[in-house]
Amino acid sequence: MNFEQARFNMVEQQIRPWEVLDPGVLGLLFEVKRELFVPAPHASLAFADMEIPIGHGEAMMQPKVEARILQELAVRREESVYEVGTGSGYLTALLARQARHVTSAEIHADLHAGARANLERSGIGNVTLLQGDSARAPLGESGYDVIVLTGSTPELPQAFLDRLNPGGRLFAVVGDAPVMKAVLVERAAGGALRRTEVFETLLKPLANAQSPARFRF
Repeated sequence: MNFEQARFNMVEQQIRPWEVLDPGVLGLLFEVKRELFVPAPHASLAFADMEIPIGHGEAMMQPKVEARILQELAVRREESVYEVGTGSGYLTALLARQARHVTSAEIHADLHAGARANLERSGIGNVTLLQGDSARAPLGESGYDVIVLTGSTPELPQAFLDRLNPGGRLFAVVGDAPVMKAVLVERAAGGALRRTEVFETLLKPLANAQSPARFRF
């Protein structure tokens, strides 16, 4: 398989048509080798326009969704990032190439270990990997400039908004299938929050994601 040709085709046929035109983001997609983060049985699908299974019912997101997340967040070099759901570590690597430091939490021990190996093989060092359940709140007590939830959640837990630094941005896919909205939440310097719906998509839910209280008859 010609990885470089497949990578080029991915960018031109999937990423650009999905309104991802930021040259910095497009450059990252060539720089960080996606094939190094795909499970060996699915190596031929590394650049396909689909979710790729990684175990436990989890999956790598479609490349166009990963790229759109990067473009919407516009991470800066001096910023800290918190990622919910490390998965294979690919989005973690992309974020780490942009940020000062990424902290990423993964509930499944084997995915946590696999992501660590993938990141080390790719020479990514400015990452702290945590193993544990982070679907309802960040692990630890730090505030962050950027927070990313890599699985969907029926509603956005307040705990994540509370950890967002002034000037920070949070990306999440909120709702239940078949209607989910990718949202960007921005905290102004004065503390006010602005929520923008940026696109529609379907994303596998986070394990133990917070659900709203349902009225029962």
